[in-house]
Amino acid sequence: MTQAPQTSGLAIEATGLTKRFGEVEALRGVDLRVEPGTVLGVLGPNGAGKTTTVRILTTLMQPDQGTARVAGLDVVRDAEQLRHKIGLAGQYAAVDENLSGAENLTMVGRLYGNKRGPAKKRARELLDRFRLDEAGDRLVRTYSGGMRRRLDLAAALVAAPPVLFLDEPTTGLDPRSRLNLWETIEELVGGGTTVLLTTQYLDEADRLADNIAVIDHGTVIAEGTADQLKGRVGGDRLDVTFADPAHASTAVDVLASLSSERPVASGDTVHVVMAETHGAITRAVRALDAQGLEADDLVVRRPTLDDVFLTLTGRATDTGDGKEGDKTDDQARQEVAA
Repeated sequence: MTQAPQTSGLAIEATGLTKRFGEVEALRGVDLRVEPGTVLGVLGPNGAGKTTTVRILTTLMQPDQGTARVAGLDVVRDAEQLRHKIGLAGQYAAVDENLSGAENLTMVGRLYGNKRGPAKKRARELLDRFRLDEAGDRLVRTYSGGMRRRLDLAAALVAAPPVLFLDEPTTGLDPRSRLNLWETIEELVGGGTTVLLTTQYLDEADRLADNIAVIDHGTVIAEGTADQLKGRVGGDRLDVTFADPAHASTAVDVLASLSSERPVASGDTVHVVMAETHGAITRAVRALDAQGLEADDLVVRRPTLDDVFLTLTGRATDTGDGKEGDKTDDQARQEVAA
């Protein structure tokens, strides 16, 4: 008799994941824990290892070392079985623009092994759920970017997976489309779906994630709730913006005496962790005037996830493609469904 695999009750559990591509260490011992029905936001700069982690957890790549279980199944030993329990959507809509929305979803259902009738029925259910029912018979090449992204997410849900992986799903979307996608994700989680979300949009993680893991250079360097991470980076911030970005680097030394730690310049703005908030703007203006530096704007604010990211990684977020590998998202989905 085959013994049922033991499980910790976690929806996702990764321990000591490592992965090397030639001389590049993409992952250096990644540990992750995700409770069922919650959202884990995975933050990190481009090349940090976010997408490599997702590919391992979705069975598209094997780790060099370490173990991982998703939905109680080992990502290597139980890969074929696991692929029927997960969904994957990336930052680029992996849909065939020469097919209609309904045809795309029906095709994915067929890849999962469903007969044509049930696959078409499921496609219509999802089109209705994602507010695409009126466009379901139109070719996808006529869809807007937001419509394509909703269709891509619908495709990831064809098999009604208990665990969903979203790899920078709102990259390049306009604000309204991003908001609509956030609401859809919240609805899914409210229904019990577990979500691992990689993102470089910190407002996205702040809104959606129950817990956050920050990855840099292939290692998890911090984790906790958004409030816990914000609490790690100290008190109020003073942001000083200059018309000439060259003045920002000079102002770092000028404003150092006002800070509990060395200020950081990011583009045309200097971020200062205030040792004392009262009178901060007045003291900053006087210090800058003494050195002939004129600021365009000075704002005192509470810490944000941007501050967490900047403090932990030493640089601001960027919004490039963030991909560490070379597989496209449509290839990835076909492999998951195979």
